[in-house]
Amino acid sequence: MTENNRMEQGAARMTEKNRMRREQIRLDVMQLSDIPEVAAIERQTFSQPWTEKGFRDALEQGDSLYLVARMEDGNEIAGYCGFQQGLDEAELLNVAVRSDFRENGIGCVMLRLLLKLGRGRGVHRFVLEVRKSNAAALHLYEKLGFVVEGVRKNFYEKPTEDAVIMSRQVREK
Repeated sequence: MTENNRMEQGAARMTEKNRMRREQIRLDVMQLSDIPEVAAIERQTFSQPWTEKGFRDALEQGDSLYLVARMEDGNEIAGYCGFQQGLDEAELLNVAVRSDFRENGIGCVMLRLLLKLGRGRGVHRFVLEVRKSNAAALHLYEKLGFVVEGVRKNFYEKPTEDAVIMSRQVREK
């Protein structure tokens, strides 16, 4: 059974509790006060995580937009995502959902809003890089309309791995 099949079966078995969790999130623009919690999730998720300073620098620049997903029943952060914009193009830089909140659709909800807000800021094209082995992320990005443009050989370290380059054109309404 492929990783994609396992992921799809897991999504099909999503419990009512998990569906309710997704509906109980609140999306906010990331604030400086969110950085310690976001950086902790980043360290748990990635082998080469951004530092608190990296997030602070991104927020203080006017060309970035980051969102956090919070649980409505508290203030804990379940996930975050963001992009850096250059003219009419934006690069998705960070997308992560805390391990105990995964497979609830939170990443999809965050990214849909981020793409919508980017469109409102004049973004016509989104680009990203993702580990070739990250089947769940690849599936999510494809679901959101991203297409594969190419591969960057040995782009990632710890472990060394290729990056899949994906993009999504914004459709005018």
